[in-house]
Amino acid sequence: MRISQGFEAVKQLLAQSDQPYNILLGARGVARTRNAFTTLDYDTTKHSVTVLPLELSDLRSTRTFAHDVLHTLGDGTKIDVLLLNAAISDGSEKPGPNGSKWSEPFVVNHLAQHYLVHLLREKLVESKSRVVVVSSGAVRQVEDPSVLDEHMKGGSGISGFKLYGETKFIQLLGAHWWRRQLAGQCAVLAVSPGLIPGTGLGRGMNMDLPANMPDAKSVPEGAASILRAFNRDDFPEDPEQIFLTSWGEWWPKDVYGKTLDIGLQDKWCPTREDIEKEEVLHG
Repeated sequence: MRISQGFEAVKQLLAQSDQPYNILLGARGVARTRNAFTTLDYDTTKHSVTVLPLELSDLRSTRTFAHDVLHTLGDGTKIDVLLLNAAISDGSEKPGPNGSKWSEPFVVNHLAQHYLVHLLREKLVESKSRVVVVSSGAVRQVEDPSVLDEHMKGGSGISGFKLYGETKFIQLLGAHWWRRQLAGQCAVLAVSPGLIPGTGLGRGMNMDLPANMPDAKSVPEGAASILRAFNRDDFPEDPEQIFLTSWGEWWPKDVYGKTLDIGLQDKWCPTREDIEKEEVLHG
């Protein structure tokens, strides 16, 4: 049975009794997700869950979701934590979604989530939010970042296994970019949940990841790793050391050194205006 890591993380939050949680969740299958939460036994007088439609392969849907979030929150409610958890592991055999030149995995795993932070930026700064990017040790697979220009395009034919590591590499570039942009205003960090076969992530790579793989973790363990990033305040003195591992340690920078290239960060992190111009988002 495949279990969403995001669902499990929210489930663990709702099981806590020490503080209330007001959770806004983006999902493709809104009715299915709402029904899933009705099966959980949690204190509805303390916690609330609002599920809003979000299809990250469509930047118009991303923009609508951001509008819905801001409308739902209103002026007086802060965003304490923005969790960027979505990922797919498909290859780039097909053309890009909705006329984009980029592959669907690139749009979902990086571009749409990067765009979402742009759309919520004012609220995030006002709230002094924490932005948590769910990353992966797969970023270490990228040896030559110069190939990314071609690999990220729709129809490039890159396999899901290779593209997953490359899109997560670019996503981590984005975490560093936002760390620089929001310095002194919001905390930005990346976290790895570990290798979690139970989420079914390997299906996009046409791989069956057995649960007994070395270093494999369960879905609840992966969700707990993510939630640790919500409250950690023992940040290293070096501002570039932002990656929290699944075993609860701050990874040394040499592990992800290529993502510290400011030129690469700027290249793969377009402005809101450039995204809307390139993806033909007007009005």
